[in-house]
Amino acid sequence: MTLLDGQTALVTGAGGGIGRAIALRFAQQGAAVAVHCRTAFAAATDVAERIRAAGGEAVVLRADLTDEAACRRLIEETTAWSAGRLTALVNNAAVQPVQPLPRMTAGDWRTVVDTDLTSVFACTQAAAAHMRAHGGGTITHIASIEAGHPAPGHAHYSAAKAAVVMHARAAALEYGPDGIRVNTVSPGLIDRPGLAEAWPEGVRRWLAAAPAGRLGRPEDVADACVFLASPLASWITGHDLVVDGGVTARPTW
Repeated sequence: MTLLDGQTALVTGAGGGIGRAIALRFAQQGAAVAVHCRTAFAAATDVAERIRAAGGEAVVLRADLTDEAACRRLIEETTAWSAGRLTALVNNAAVQPVQPLPRMTAGDWRTVVDTDLTSVFACTQAAAAHMRAHGGGTITHIASIEAGHPAPGHAHYSAAKAAVVMHARAAALEYGPDGIRVNTVSPGLIDRPGLAEAWPEGVRRWLAAAPAGRLGRPEDVADACVFLASPLASWITGHDLVVDGGVTARPTW
């Protein structure tokens, strides 16, 4: 037995980084996985092929999640592929540009909010309507520790992620009677190829501040998502699970 036997999951933004790790980990734990992408079709196809090569089930689905109708179609395509089943949604797709607030335009703001927040609302609403009619399910949003600890140049991102955390709490309240649990996972700094070279000072400061003494790995976030989608978390909803190696536990004074 694995933790997600018999489940069908949709992971948005699953072409690389955290999304790739979530999709692969869900498949390793027994779920059939719909691998969503917007433009990274080759990367998403690689994820799906890795799942199938390991004996799992996967499909690649494309959608622009800033389009509400496309979000609804994505849920419909997932359930059509999975013979009517969707038990887990992970809202991972996001953008994170660095733009100083004094020079940020309303268009810059809307791009981040539409991608990182409005898509979460639209995908959750569409998925929950299906889950309500089929016995419930789980929805997990990928938020960020920047929801409570903003970084320079990330005013739009931090605001969107703070709203994602509150959306999950509100959704947990309203969808709970339908057997739907909604939570967030808030990662800290997650390693990626080239990060140490591109941002050596930031990585140095993170390593000095993190009680766990390392950067996060995409798999750390994936494991938290698996837990929240599994029966082990059957009485957990409306919760923000921080995955940051203890950085936010450090005093700031």
